Amino acid sequence: MMRKILHVDMDAFFASVEQRDHPEWRGKPVIVGGKPNHRGVVSTCSYEARAFGVRSAMPTAKAMKLCPQAILTPGRYDLYKEVSAQVHEVFRTYTDLIEPLSIDEAYLDVTDNKKGMTSATVIAHAIQKDVYEKVGLTCSVGVSFNKFLAKMASGYHKPSGVTVITPENAKEFIKNIPIEDFYGVGKVSAEKLKKAGIETGADLFPLTEEELELKFGILGPRLFKQVRGESNDQLTLHRERKSFGTERTLLKDTTDHGILTGYLDSFSEELERMLKKRSLAARTVTLKLRDSEFNTITKSVTLRDYFNKKEEIYPIAVQLFEEMMEERPIRLIGLTVSHLENTNRLYKQLKLF
Repeated sequence: MMRKILHVDMDAFFASVEQRDHPEWRGKPVIVGGKPNHRGVVSTCSYEARAFGVRSAMPTAKAMKLCPQAILTPGRYDLYKEVSAQVHEVFRTYTDLIEPLSIDEAYLDVTDNKKGMTSATVIAHAIQKDVYEKVGLTCSVGVSFNKFLAKMASGYHKPSGVTVITPENAKEFIKNIPIEDFYGVGKVSAEKLKKAGIETGADLFPLTEEELELKFGILGPRLFKQVRGESNDQLTLHRERKSFGTERTLLKDTTDHGILTGYLDSFSEELERMLKKRSLAARTVTLKLRDSEFNTITKSVTLRDYFNKKEEIYPIAVQLFEEMMEERPIRLIGLTVSHLENTNRLYKQLKLF
């Protein structure tokens, strides 16, 4: 049976919440982010600010130069979580088959929905109406028969759009999708595909599955199915946390090893709290450094044994730091642990031996 999948994406979510709560800001450029003089970055911005070239992850100082009249406000992230939960309450009036992707987007399988509605397009419009009436925000919805196409569709007519991709128009739609938007295609893969002359779905379509696998490995067969609209990934209803991390943008670029390893010390303590609170242990530590030119490098080490204590995490972090650090000013430093396992499960395994 063909599934009916929606991808619901809240429009400029954080900025829209701020405009909802500050009616005088509606129709004006709004930027949610850190202070320019504290080296903050843009978390998100309203569509009015985007018209001036402002984008997420841009340094706030640059954003304010592009749009000096913008209203800059710090993020209220606890509130955004509450609003996201309210949006999901609306979703649950239609279906329990929900896969959250982030705080502001989710997949919904409405094939067998709670309201007995047969048209996924009608459901999409109904969800938009309910979200606006109950939460005061707009969203865009992609409607299709698999996750990949539903997600592509949701970004097609923003804000407040509903875009439907049917089996009949799927191939034509896919031909125009940039190769970097296909599932599983990261920055490195996109460069490799483009070097091979593959810029869009139209370039990808003529290639056989064997050719794609030979050139691009395990990504090849997946691309072969996606470009034919045959991707049939199931919704992931329960996502297990795969990693925990923390990072800081420094007030001032520095090459001072003492300052930087001081951050690693506090990060290690923070990660210990995160892991123990959830009865987890990790096997991999990843260090992230971003220099004053915005070049980002990461390096990881995976151990044989699991760990969840500061005194275990910190020495590994320092070792990675010493291997990576060159005498270039650092503006951001971050530390992540991954390959997680429940400590109770580990204890049971140990008892078996």
